[in-house]
Amino acid sequence: GIQGVSFEGDTTDLPQVLSLYIALKETKWRMFFMKNKILKAGALLLTVAMTAGCMVGCGQKTSVGSNTTETPVITYWMELNGNVAANFTSMEDTNFAKNLQEATGIDIQYEHPAVGQTAEQFNLMLSNKTLPDIIEYSWLGYSGGPAKAIEDEVIIPLNDVIDKHMPNLKAYLEANPEIDKMIKTDDGVYYCVPFIRGGDTLLTSMGLMLRGDWLKELGLEVPTTIDEWETVLTAFKEKKGAVAPFTYQYASGGLSNNNPFAYAYGVCRQFYIGDDGKVHYGAIEDGYKEYLMTMNKWMEAGLIDVDLATLTGDQVAAKITNGSAGASFGYCGSALGTWTTSGQASDPNFILVAAPYPTTEKGATPEMGQMDNNYIGTGSAAISTSCKNVEAAAKLLDYAFGEAGSLLYNFGEEGKSYTMENGKAVYTDEVLKNPNGLSITHAMAGYIRANYNGPFVQSEEYAAQYYQLDTQKEALKLWSSTNMAKHRIPPTTPTVDESSEQAQILGEITSIRDEWTLKFIRGDVGFDQWDAYVKTIKDLGIDRVLEIQNAALERYNAR
Repeated sequence: GIQGVSFEGDTTDLPQVLSLYIALKETKWRMFFMKNKILKAGALLLTVAMTAGCMVGCGQKTSVGSNTTETPVITYWMELNGNVAANFTSMEDTNFAKNLQEATGIDIQYEHPAVGQTAEQFNLMLSNKTLPDIIEYSWLGYSGGPAKAIEDEVIIPLNDVIDKHMPNLKAYLEANPEIDKMIKTDDGVYYCVPFIRGGDTLLTSMGLMLRGDWLKELGLEVPTTIDEWETVLTAFKEKKGAVAPFTYQYASGGLSNNNPFAYAYGVCRQFYIGDDGKVHYGAIEDGYKEYLMTMNKWMEAGLIDVDLATLTGDQVAAKITNGSAGASFGYCGSALGTWTTSGQASDPNFILVAAPYPTTEKGATPEMGQMDNNYIGTGSAAISTSCKNVEAAAKLLDYAFGEAGSLLYNFGEEGKSYTMENGKAVYTDEVLKNPNGLSITHAMAGYIRANYNGPFVQSEEYAAQYYQLDTQKEALKLWSSTNMAKHRIPPTTPTVDESSEQAQILGEITSIRDEWTLKFIRGDVGFDQWDAYVKTIKDLGIDRVLEIQNAALERYNAR
């Protein structure tokens, strides 16, 4: 764009030439050059410098660490979390993104799939020849696993990148060998920059809750067993007029995979590690049948919401806060906290209290409950094979694992979303009591990523301040008091062939499981069909899937 322009003067100093170029670039330099013939002696030098600057880096920008003439540009594909989408159309409009760009000196151009179409648009994106530089996704869920994503030349292995360009992440992994073990393949290949829950108090986030004011009025205690739950729900129906004593968003991912009443019978609807140290599939075990029989009994007695299978989050919230329902299963923040605030707006006596994960025997410690691994795959970033400035991408991602980056991701901007008090980051009223009337969740989402996910280490201090109510703090203690730690399956990585075979088998099995589970609960089929249901799943190949799961577990344990 500048070849053929003549210059006058006696300037051959590169820094001066580049400085002038930058100044001219910001004032429509093409017109300037046409009207002002200067720096003739420096013409060739400037041409070389600008040409080099246009030839390197993602988006034809210069690489980090060189004598840069332009800000490096990194394209970044990620789902726009609902907490952010409530007030922003793009991540780039948030204070968080603006502060991240300023701190790293990297121009981040965000790309978001349409709401509800993440999986479809992810697959469509992979068919393009040019990918975004960074792709944030749950790479454990990639078809064929993370090793297949590398084999497909979608993302690059990060071993050398971490060694050369990511000192913060490298130091973190060296200090946390159990986390290090989680984020690589069995062959030792790092494939992503992970989202990590940075402490035990962050591993449990959902559980049972019910109307504490109703319990007090009826002279009932918080239920701890299946029988006590039946007593309480019956009282809610008969004495409080609840048309749906127990309701929850049955079809919502995390909630559906952590059914609290199935846990009471020592099983879950998917895979778990049994007392024998082997992987089991709970949906075909006797305990799952007992759970279904209980749900069927409660459904017939009118204790469970008849619309269970199709409920949205808004519908559940409305039923809880208007008294149509008296108990639910949900998250500590968006359910227990938000519903308490909404309910008290119309009824000052409204109070939700947590109940522990139930058991079948009084006084027993719950064997199972919701408890994540520190790394679950969600919100993890990989560098694509299309990225030409890997060093800049690495610098951007590594920032989150340093002290300043950790503060930004967890607390936001000092002086606005947090202040330092006695060496501790403390949220301000900008997020805790937002002057524009935003909820804590939505106010936080403009400044931080801690209240959803992303490639960083989530701080326990965030949660301690996020959960404002005493009932929320008590809830986390109750919900985490289980033996679930020994039943969690770690983030194993089946081989490419195993992943492909497993996915093919599980697709049909999952469909059959979900269809028959609802039929049993609603009474569409009798339990004399249980054996036929189990046989169907076995015929579809569940035993082969268990072989794959256990082989992957053995390899993981040997890492």
